[in-house]
Amino acid sequence: MSGNELGLFLRSRRESIDPATAGLPTGSRRRTPGLRRSEVAALAGVSVEYVTRLEQGRDRHPSPPVLGALADVLRLTSNERVHLYRLTKGAEARFPCRAEMTPNRVVRPTVRALLERLEPTMAVLVNHLGDLVARTASFDSFAAPLGLAGEGTDPPNLLRYVLTGDRAREVFPEWPAVADHWVATLKEGPFRADPYVAALADELAVTAGDEFTARVATVPGIPAPTGVLRVNHPSLGPLRLAYESLELPADDSLRLLVYLPADPATTEALEGPAAHPPLRLVSG
Repeated sequence: MSGNELGLFLRSRRESIDPATAGLPTGSRRRTPGLRRSEVAALAGVSVEYVTRLEQGRDRHPSPPVLGALADVLRLTSNERVHLYRLTKGAEARFPCRAEMTPNRVVRPTVRALLERLEPTMAVLVNHLGDLVARTASFDSFAAPLGLAGEGTDPPNLLRYVLTGDRAREVFPEWPAVADHWVATLKEGPFRADPYVAALADELAVTAGDEFTARVATVPGIPAPTGVLRVNHPSLGPLRLAYESLELPADDSLRLLVYLPADPATTEALEGPAAHPPLRLVSG
């Protein structure tokens, strides 16, 4: 594990905690957001010096009891607790999950059949590099006017599109949050210990520059599995899409992303005459 991902993750979560929710007084004297290191240390039952060493990357092997105490103080979700444990184990040179993981671009027949059954829902299978390995026809119909299918690689790659595409900032009105999300997705797991991820990161460091490298240094590798994506579509207008991210078994190394209308206006736009075919999820 290159860099200080453990320290970055701990610091970002510490700064996100409202002191009031931790039973601590709030006031105008607080110069930084969230909890102070001293408060985390007191609540977790460790020294301030130890919390400092963890955040600065000078200690990357906290014991399981300390990990549990920190996870409780930082109010980590189950997924975040797994991520925290993986970060501490990933610092070990012989951790088996550091092994090379060839990007999967092969979809099992049953998974492809599942994807086809999702029509006319917009859905896509992505690998750990952000390659669009397979997608529904509805997704293609939606994405083609955005220039995603023609972003220059086969298969198209979401990270390249978001970070270097000419139209991405116009398509995504909340572009910084979208860029944060996909950088977090790339960093999830062993990051630069994976040579394929490292090669893509080196490429983006050149083609996207500071927009990528600054995010690598500040965005923890734990993307939100669900949320709402705002899109300015050239044919359908402004849309709000709710997305769900579902992990396939580890041997597949693929993630299923499903996009659904998040409000009545988006539903109407996706069912209207400008959408060919209508893209609404059919129930029943």
